[in-house]
Amino acid sequence: MKANQIRRGMILVHNGVPHRVLDARHHTPGNLRAMMQTKLRNLITGASLEHRFSSTESVDRATLEQSNFKYLYSDGSTHHFMNEETYEQIELDDEALGDGVYYLIPELIIQIEFYDSKPISVQLPGSVELRVVETEPEMKGATISNSNKPAKLETGLTVQVPPFIQEGDLIRVDTSEGKYIERAK
Repeated sequence: MKANQIRRGMILVHNGVPHRVLDARHHTPGNLRAMMQTKLRNLITGASLEHRFSSTESVDRATLEQSNFKYLYSDGSTHHFMNEETYEQIELDDEALGDGVYYLIPELIIQIEFYDSKPISVQLPGSVELRVVETEPEMKGATISNSNKPAKLETGLTVQVPPFIQEGDLIRVDTSEGKYIERAK
């Protein structure tokens, strides 16, 4: 495809490596030729860079394979997942999952994107339900306040929760921001 068709969110192959387009702007400075100013993130290393393409330059759009995998178990810093269709199992380490390790609960379904049969990105569901294992008790008779308290969850994640949340409660947590949403039923 031509560089002037680049849009935010696309995956391009730049210098032989897949990059996600974080920002793309068409730019025509004065008497010069049109160009696409882009901000790219390397999907292998995570590094960001800015690159200017001529608007008539050809660019390669990467084709990623996406599959749903079920979380099985962890042993140390290695986490095991299984494709529910093919029963193929893969291992991902803490670095590949990033903050996603705090949301791994049994039977969790995640989406993994592959490039050349190598996993390059992980998509978690929007929210997960986690159990509170440690928090301060609610103060009876205290005036109602709008101040939250820290709560440690079963996966080791600590989030701010309302004062009425107690140990053993099941809460819903936003996986993109790591914040309390609501008490789960």
